[in-house]
Amino acid sequence: MQDNRAITSVFNPKWYIQQMKGWTTSSYGLLMFGLGFILAATISGGPMTGVSFLTMLAGMLGFTCTISITNTKPLNGVFGVISALIYIIVAYNAKNYNDMVLQTVYIIMLDIPVLLMPDWAQNVDKKVRGLATRGKGLRNWALTLLFFVVSVGLLYLWESNMTDSPRPLIDSIAASVGFTGALLTTLRFKESYYFWFIQSIVSITLWGITAMQGGSNWVLFFTYILYLSNDLVSFFDKNVVWFHPKEAITKN
Repeated sequence: MQDNRAITSVFNPKWYIQQMKGWTTSSYGLLMFGLGFILAATISGGPMTGVSFLTMLAGMLGFTCTISITNTKPLNGVFGVISALIYIIVAYNAKNYNDMVLQTVYIIMLDIPVLLMPDWAQNVDKKVRGLATRGKGLRNWALTLLFFVVSVGLLYLWESNMTDSPRPLIDSIAASVGFTGALLTTLRFKESYYFWFIQSIVSITLWGITAMQGGSNWVLFFTYILYLSNDLVSFFDKNVVWFHPKEAITKN
């Protein structure tokens, strides 16, 4: 039996070319603008250091990963793992320890399944559901919000008491929003869109504060602005294949 898992193709250059085909026009335009913007932000941010280079690489790979998710391409599994590992290094250097935990969760819940599950990008519209499915909207939203609140509490307790992070509250909130988005995405709930949108905003705040406090350069601040722009473009582009807050939209 032929193995169609993405993990079997990661060393084949032709696979990457194929993965970059079939994206929406807006996605191609946003990708080119984003990569150029991240490069310009890195160059203008001062002398190139090991950390600044890794930050640039994480931003470029992460942004490409995000757009590939929008277009339901398994490429995001490969770039997601690599960018998350680099993000962990950058977050550790910036003392945003909960962001390290978040990136680890992304690898486990989002990236590895994409690489190991051949049907991840197939029949997306038939797999997506809403939190209100079968009349259980109130219960499902309550459980979702409870998960978020508990996550914030636990992450804040450990980071404020067991680390030297200067930003435990905003770091905990950003990570918890990401946890919730990842959980809803894994369970195929279309409302995950709202959490990815909010996560971009909170992460802009986190890395903006980090940069102002001298814990990092501004590259990730600008990168998350690009993530937010992709969320907005996805919302208005009817050709996008992804979990949509109004309905599961497909190209067909």
